[in-house]
Amino acid sequence: VHLIPVNPVREDGLNPKSRKRIMPDLLTEPPAIDPVYEAHVYCNIPTIAERSMEGHAPHYFKLVSVQVLIRHGDRYPLYAIPKTKRPDIDCMLVPSRKPSHPQLEAFIKHMSKGSAAQMDGSLSSLPRFPSHSLCEMGELTQTGVVQHLRNGQLLREIYINKHKLLPGDWAAKQLYLETTGKSRTLQSALALLYTFLPDFDWKKINMRHQWSTIFCSGSCDCPMRNHYLEEEQRRQYSLRVKNNDLEKIYVDMAKIVGIPTRQLRASNPIDSLLCYFCHNVSFPCTKTGCIGMEHFRVIKRHQLEDERERQEKKLYFLYALLATHPLLNQTVNRLQRIAEGKKEEVFVLYSAHDVTLSPVLSALGITEARFPRFAARLVFELWQDGKRPKEHFIRILYNGADVTFQTSFCKDHYKRSSKPMCPLEKFVNFVKRDMFLIFNSTSYYDACRRRAL
Repeated sequence: VHLIPVNPVREDGLNPKSRKRIMPDLLTEPPAIDPVYEAHVYCNIPTIAERSMEGHAPHYFKLVSVQVLIRHGDRYPLYAIPKTKRPDIDCMLVPSRKPSHPQLEAFIKHMSKGSAAQMDGSLSSLPRFPSHSLCEMGELTQTGVVQHLRNGQLLREIYINKHKLLPGDWAAKQLYLETTGKSRTLQSALALLYTFLPDFDWKKINMRHQWSTIFCSGSCDCPMRNHYLEEEQRRQYSLRVKNNDLEKIYVDMAKIVGIPTRQLRASNPIDSLLCYFCHNVSFPCTKTGCIGMEHFRVIKRHQLEDERERQEKKLYFLYALLATHPLLNQTVNRLQRIAEGKKEEVFVLYSAHDVTLSPVLSALGITEARFPRFAARLVFELWQDGKRPKEHFIRILYNGADVTFQTSFCKDHYKRSSKPMCPLEKFVNFVKRDMFLIFNSTSYYDACRRRAL
């Protein structure tokens, strides 16, 4: 920033004490929340190479496991704005079209040979890459594929080339792969996997199907989790009806497209508008007028305000603790097995949604994190101390940034430790015990049936 002294004149004509005005440098991140800037971050358009902190540790540490939770890449909207033309986006993969990737063509060829893979249940009937000339609702786009080809390439350079996490002749049991039953999550997982392990043997691929977006597997019965989610939805509704600017924008947009305001709101216009924005396509017009950047800006600003209030009010946090415990418990159990010397499932990939990543970030206490962008990645690294081989540590990274010491269970540890990571037992104690303290409980089952203090 540039500090520029200014001398404003007061109403009484006297010259007040010199003050300094901060003029933001446009090359730096805006200091205030800028909805358009935040939308660009959310789109995550592949441009320059990404810098990341994955794989950083003292030289005597050994990397023994990596678990990755991703959000699917860029997709076509799930909702349409009524009485408008759908955004004209091609979901065919065309290597010569931007954004592209050097391995996109090889990826397409490899995906067409995938009949030998083991795919749970309905996954086997899903296409392995997007292929419609006009995208279907919710379909992964070429941008989404490229985002995860880049993720896989980045992780390969660090974890395979540098840290030799998997040998060249890796076995199927060294991987654990799980995805929800949507084509966009399956295709995102395959894109990342292809650049992580190029030209992999399809016979070694066993993709498990997870029916729940919060990956609760066999532990989904949790009445209080549903209660807190309903309370959180009421909070969202209350914030929305108090926002007069938002209401005016909805009324104006409804007039443009010629439908009742209530119907427009129900069509979730931000989901569709983000697609226009991320793909640099003009917002839709009718004979009555055009939806414009100001409409988009107000709706996006409200979305950001909602995220901020959600962090301040504890309803979502309580929901998140109960929603994510089954997944975090599975993660901890696997890390403990590997710390004990097991060589199975050393690389784990969960392919999921924003509604999977967002509560995990909240439950871990990473309150500074942005809402999961397209192709967001959350990584858990397990390290062994070479000087004390029985001691294991974890690092947690979000989109390449080390957030280990932002977590509620390890935020004070770095003040007492010279090591840039967190003892594994702190994470274990958090998941097995401390997650339930706020519910005055000692177990997930009990917390699911007891109101928080």
